[in-house]
Amino acid sequence: MAAAATFPHWIYDGSEIPDPFGYGERAVRFLKALRHPKNLKRGHPFVLDAWQERIVRRIYGPRHEDGTRIVKTVVLLLPRGNRKTSLSAALALLHTVGPERVPGGEVISAASDRKQARLAYAEALGIVRATAPVASVVSLQDYRNRLTSRKHGSFYEAISCDAGTQHGRTPVFVLADELHAWKKRDLWDVLKSGLVKTPGSLLVVATTAGRGQENVAFDIVDYARKVARGEIHDPATLPILFETDPDTDWRDEAVWHRANPGLSCSPAYPDIEGLRQLAAEAEHRPGDREAFRQLNLNVWLDHSADPFVEMAIYDQGAEPPVDLEALKGEPCWLGVDLSSNSDLTVVVAAWRDGDGYVVHPWFFCPEQNLRGRADRDGVPYPRWKEEGFITATPGNVVDFRAVEEKIRELCDAYDVREIAFDPHLARNMMANLAEDGFPAIEMRQGWITMAPAIKELERAIIAGRLRHGGNPILRWHFENISVETDKAGNKSFHKGKSRDRIDGAVAAAMAVGRASAGSKKRYSIYSDPRISPEDLWI
Repeated sequence: MAAAATFPHWIYDGSEIPDPFGYGERAVRFLKALRHPKNLKRGHPFVLDAWQERIVRRIYGPRHEDGTRIVKTVVLLLPRGNRKTSLSAALALLHTVGPERVPGGEVISAASDRKQARLAYAEALGIVRATAPVASVVSLQDYRNRLTSRKHGSFYEAISCDAGTQHGRTPVFVLADELHAWKKRDLWDVLKSGLVKTPGSLLVVATTAGRGQENVAFDIVDYARKVARGEIHDPATLPILFETDPDTDWRDEAVWHRANPGLSCSPAYPDIEGLRQLAAEAEHRPGDREAFRQLNLNVWLDHSADPFVEMAIYDQGAEPPVDLEALKGEPCWLGVDLSSNSDLTVVVAAWRDGDGYVVHPWFFCPEQNLRGRADRDGVPYPRWKEEGFITATPGNVVDFRAVEEKIRELCDAYDVREIAFDPHLARNMMANLAEDGFPAIEMRQGWITMAPAIKELERAIIAGRLRHGGNPILRWHFENISVETDKAGNKSFHKGKSRDRIDGAVAAAMAVGRASAGSKKRYSIYSDPRISPEDLWI
């Protein structure tokens, strides 16, 4: 990830920020005129620290020659405790009652759930009530989390992903609050499509780091990283990424200061002693350590809190792509994991590749309610179907006939030595295949059979000798694995959460395990070149 390459140095280097029309200065003056009820200083001033002021000027100052805004999307990645909520609320008010307002304009802050939405609204409401000139021109609809400018008709409203449909919105400003916690992307898509209806609209994503890659937050942050690194030219996107590389020493206080811009302020925030206490506790509690890295240092973590392997190591196997044509006719082992209802069904093929393996999966899921399944699992099943990563079979359960047909196709194309099944749910398919001479075998999901397979799979990944081509569903499944280890060091796979899917990883372990066993040929005197036929005569 190389956080150093995406760090917003411009916040600290004193470089000039263009402001040809004075809109940046205008925004700063408005924010500094606000009051904040939690500030105990006389007059309760809203504090806009130097690093925050630079951000505001960078958002609102640069303009096209006709005065229209250049920056249309801001991706602000900040750890907890850096007053992200206060700054976001102030920006929302800037567009509701401040100089960025549009008559009748909709200003939306969107959160993952009603509780988080209420927190955002409460922050804005507190600022309004503490700022007399603003309070005098605003009417409240508290039950709707809404503030309305009586003079201009513009309004601010806090909404959530679990509040039902929001179609028809035409916002001029959207704050996507803690995007990493959004379980599905429906609201995101609705608001994004609504923003383009209004000229000069602005989207601000303000979030802490999250977990996993199959979510809308990772997509947005990763795009912002590419813009920050110069891989994508997009002046309309402003990346402001305070994050930490996963392999950085999380105990180093210099790392804390780099990730938390508020620590450079006086008084500093978050509380440095509080961070030290959290770090001390994290030394002895792995769960707390992961939370500290994610929430306080903005390390984007793997999905599982107890991962099988580091996903950065796993990702090294994405290149080069798997060439299935080149593998035709080569010895091959299949691992099959059949689903009972909501899980995916998967067939994984494994080929030996020197001291390592090449694997490729074929996933199946029911076509019925594909969007609902995507919402439940928080992953883009419809997109994966369109991109050919998944086969959707008619009905609300996987059609095993389609799976069996695929297995037969693979046996025709490759030199399939074994087809390993967990016999649960697979009796009929195994019988059908065996009857036609296909090498179907049982591989039960217990310690005795799976532990050696998992060990071999782990060895291959860590050694950089598992080539998988970067299949996104397979990656998601590996990311979901939670590992249980017995006293002898044997490992087994489990789901980190009930909605997680790990079927592809299980099938990959089965295929690799059988490939490992199958490659160890038994010695036979009949194939020993040192022994002649005469030596066998009695």
